[in-house]
Amino acid sequence: MNLAHWVVLGSSTVFGLAAAGSIAGDAQRGSEVFKQQNCIACHSVAGQGGKAAPDLGMRTAREYTPAQMASQIWNHAPAMWTAIAGRGFERPLVTEDQAADLFAYFYSARYFERPGDAGRGKQVFSARRCAECHAITGQAAGGASPVAQWRSLADPIALAEQMWNHSASMRAAAGSKGVNLGTLSTQELTDVLVYLQNLPELRASRRPGFAAGPADTGEMLYRVKGCADCHTGKRSLERFSGRTLTDFAAAMWNHAPKMGKELPELRPEEMKRIVGYLWSIQFFGERGDPARGQKVFTAKNCSACHGAAASGAPNLAEYKGRFSATSMVAALWRHGPAIMARMNMNKVAWPTFTRTQMADLIAYLNRN
Repeated sequence: MNLAHWVVLGSSTVFGLAAAGSIAGDAQRGSEVFKQQNCIACHSVAGQGGKAAPDLGMRTAREYTPAQMASQIWNHAPAMWTAIAGRGFERPLVTEDQAADLFAYFYSARYFERPGDAGRGKQVFSARRCAECHAITGQAAGGASPVAQWRSLADPIALAEQMWNHSASMRAAAGSKGVNLGTLSTQELTDVLVYLQNLPELRASRRPGFAAGPADTGEMLYRVKGCADCHTGKRSLERFSGRTLTDFAAAMWNHAPKMGKELPELRPEEMKRIVGYLWSIQFFGERGDPARGQKVFTAKNCSACHGAAASGAPNLAEYKGRFSATSMVAALWRHGPAIMARMNMNKVAWPTFTRTQMADLIAYLNRN
């Protein structure tokens, strides 16, 4: 497949992992963990839950990765422990599996596309002569399905699937009318979607949302459909990150004509599974720099305990290759108060980390 520029992004219901020290995370399970561990007593997600602490579903920067989540949880842990004790709650003991599920859940709630503009979208829809085949509600002369029937208005994975499967027939139909559909930028496609979603006839449609499928079977399909035959080396999709599902859909549309052979059809469930796999290697496979991580380890005074034989703290070198953002969070919730007590006794300040510092530190600990 000559699709060097596609990449999936979006929030997945199931996240599988390829990176060392990583495990699978499931957003649906994460929503249950959020309730069972009583996080919901203080925090809300998208407005549902407690109001004493920040809403964890509020949208933030696209760099909302596991390392970002781990750094935020680490930085605010002392304040959270104080609040938990003050309210008489039992401190939750989060496992690594549960941390991965929570990360998937938080990301799915925060996922967002680039901002779109309905006015620009109307211009693109008109300039590309889309209405000659696709009416908004009724049947256009071109005979294509009306926009009101498009599942893709509410499901970006369906958008990617339809733009892939129908690329050849759409271009042929347009060519018979003397229309050159050309390429679409992500911004143009986003604008068109915003325009259509906000039409009075379509506003009653269900709220946009999506869920990707399991990453393990997605990887198998990725190979069976021939994607892995071309996406190796410099064309590997592992080198991309921070993209959205509309980026993916636009790239599939633009590169489909360059395939040079018949496109393998992807059913909706197959597309969901491939999305789950490609997302997993981007989201949970965040890479840090071990050399920078060593400097973080020193600057944050981690060696005061981890490396000092008399401290009683474990030798982190024994756990090489097993560190991840989820394992850091699990260890924090299980051992954090004891760690903080020892640090207070040694008059060592509680360290805080940026997203990059956390990713670099994890990379260093796995190489150490």
